Amino acid sequence: MIIEQKEYSEALLEQVNHLLGQLSSSASPLTAKDLRSILESDASRLLIAKNAGVVVGMLTLMIFRIPTGLRGLIEDIVVCESVRRKGIGALLIQSAINIAEAEGARTLDLTSRPERHAANQLYEKLGFSKRDSNVYRMCLRI
Repeated sequence: MIIEQKEYSEALLEQVNHLLGQLSSSASPLTAKDLRSILESDASRLLIAKNAGVVVGMLTLMIFRIPTGLRGLIEDIVVCESVRRKGIGALLIQSAINIAEAEGARTLDLTSRPERHAANQLYEKLGFSKRDSNVYRMCLRI
């Protein structure tokens, strides 16, 4: 089951941090304040996949207005290692697509490292196309 998470709980924080550890070895665990900020933001939506009441996947969808129109961006997609390849990632992404379309977003972007072959195949299967673009990053905090 995929839901847009709106309510904070300590159990949610623990489960999100468990997934965050599977997403990035360099990411710091979220604090209660961090998670509340995501849940309360008008620009971000936390979509979670639950199985038997346990969070087994998540993504963050941002919808924001820029001069060229309303845009969407998917970040921090992760599915628990124990349930990967069961369609949960596809359900999360399709839910994000549905929300972005309903909100009137002109485009929906996401990025993925080239070595994530299965993920990249999934994104293309769901209708995303690779852009010929450079992505630049400046680290502002270490």
